Amino acid sequence: MTKHIIDQWPAAPSGWPLELQHAFAAGAGNGKVGSLLVSETERVRVWLLRLRPGERIGFHTHVLDYFWTAVTAGRARSNYGDGLAKEVAYQAGDTQHRRYMAGECMIHDLENTGDTELVFTTVEFLDSANAALPLLPYEAQPADAAGHATPR
Repeated sequence: MTKHIIDQWPAAPSGWPLELQHAFAAGAGNGKVGSLLVSETERVRVWLLRLRPGERIGFHTHVLDYFWTAVTAGRARSNYGDGLAKEVAYQAGDTQHRRYMAGECMIHDLENTGDTELVFTTVEFLDSANAALPLLPYEAQPADAAGHATPR
């Protein structure tokens, strides 16, 4: 199966502060969608995302079909490439599936705005319409050995 290779990324929303625009540009095309890649086969990538209160995973890009499940309850805020910002309250077990057609993507970040650790599992499907992206380190926010993002 021929996979679509995405190599052109949208610009950050012009109304954002410059720091956020630069962070967006740095994360566009980064396929590292979690704190820690815990498993990878020819079919899937399985990610763990752990964020302590106030921690943030930088902008990253989704191009593969995937689902995430909240392992713990908590609250978070995401900034999206279309300029939308969302505050969400999660319950343990919340799950969402996403599918991307050839050439489609989503770029966003995620910040734990609650007072408890927020943990997600994400499973990406490598047999998606788009080719997998490179897994780049986050610009100023690498994960530690336990899979936690470094605080801002």
